Amino acid sequence: MVTITPVEIGGHTFIATSVKLPKTTLLTVSNDKGYIMCGALDVSLLNNRLKDRKIVAGRAVGVKTIEELLNAPLESITWEAENLGIQVGMIGKDALLKMI
Repeated sequence: MVTITPVEIGGHTFIATSVKLPKTTLLTVSNDKGYIMCGALDVSLLNNRLKDRKIVAGRAVGVKTIEELLNAPLESITWEAENLGIQVGMIGKDALLKMI
């Protein structure tokens, strides 16, 4: 099952997507500039093999719901996210506000 819902953060609307898979759930919250995602995100791949795409993204691990993703500290981020002022350890919703 795929669930897509709007999420309001600091007066800005983001899109939360949850994809139920066998034994796991993929979670993302995004806007047109970037996204945060659960532990399934491969930040190294984005930074190295897809570097030319300049993807703004952050990864939080151990989250099981969108609410947990929004409130969890980011474990890793892309170089492009760092260029926007997003830092490892920043909670998800604060990182999203940097993507405005």
